[in-house]
Amino acid sequence: MTTALSSIDAARSLRDLTAEEAPACERNRTLTARSVEALWGSGLMQHFNPSEAGGSEPTFAEMIETWIELAWQDGSLGWIGIANLPSAAACAAYLPPEGFAEVFTANNNRVTMGGQFFPNGMGASVDGGYRITGAWNFGSGTGHSEYVAAGFMPTVDGELVIGDDGIPPLLVAVIPRDEIVFADGWHVQGLKGTGSYDYNTTDVFVPESRTFELFTRTPERGSSAAFRMGLMPMTAAGHASWALGVAKSMLDDVSELAISKVRMGDDGSLANRSTFQRGLSHHTAMWKAARLLVLDAFGEAEAFVDGGQDLTPTMRADLRVAATYATEASREVVQWAHLAAGTSAIREGSRLERAFRDLYTGTQHVFIGEKTYTDAARISLGLVEDQFGL
Repeated sequence: MTTALSSIDAARSLRDLTAEEAPACERNRTLTARSVEALWGSGLMQHFNPSEAGGSEPTFAEMIETWIELAWQDGSLGWIGIANLPSAAACAAYLPPEGFAEVFTANNNRVTMGGQFFPNGMGASVDGGYRITGAWNFGSGTGHSEYVAAGFMPTVDGELVIGDDGIPPLLVAVIPRDEIVFADGWHVQGLKGTGSYDYNTTDVFVPESRTFELFTRTPERGSSAAFRMGLMPMTAAGHASWALGVAKSMLDDVSELAISKVRMGDDGSLANRSTFQRGLSHHTAMWKAARLLVLDAFGEAEAFVDGGQDLTPTMRADLRVAATYATEASREVVQWAHLAAGTSAIREGSRLERAFRDLYTGTQHVFIGEKTYTDAARISLGLVEDQFGL
């Protein structure tokens, strides 16, 4: 086991390399080989895994601070952190023994995992597994992944399987890269360096041992509370942390800029403007409050599960609301910083310009959309006992 700060320090060790490689990652529309190798060299790529897969099973507080640091360095690097790291950790935790041995043990646990867990595919049930056909968009981190996750729903004789609760089982398949067909559709405004390619499969056989339930909270391996909370909370924490990291980078950069920047017609630097001073204090407080909300919500839920309890629907709703609020607060921070920086924020390739594009691209993700608020409110108002998907 590593110390509580090890993954945060490992992330910080990448700062110089990230600054050097970020322009190339944008041009290539995926991380450079040097960046990927540095992530492995730092130990981060498997740090979140169960111990059986070479990981250290960090607490939510450590994961959150690590993700914030990566996103502070560069939005695309941070997005890879919330895509590849939890994807590998979840697959390592939830795959059945035979599948785990095939994917992780046989590869000495050096496995990069990306993809889309949402069930956009159909899996025809056959002897020993499924024949999967589907098309998935925004497969984050697939540009450099050896295995690709693909969410699907099973069918029998062409008919969708329906569970006792009236909902189809939602499963995740883990598929080797060479069995995936990629479509080069990653031409976007921000997060350009994430290699979030579209991809598809047609009648690809996946053994049952390389599948698991999307909403399972019963890990095959790993003892941390995170694995007993399921993939959704880890995903929520990742989105919140990523937004906070990008927003913090803009707060720091505009503060540094303000010392020397003199706008036309001003007698002194931007830092001497009372309106800038007020805006900086206000938005820094907003950022700190959002960060503390996220740490508190996930820390409380983690302690509850560590105590032997199952997450309640209200707790799961609170986690998603915290993530959504942190993302919205970060968007306000970034908007202010962009306006305060003036023309310095529109120079192509600058950290300010890139962070602004990245943040507004990342906030389009459905996982932290406003529906989270209404789903959570329905639970708190007693209109429903639980809300599917939270």
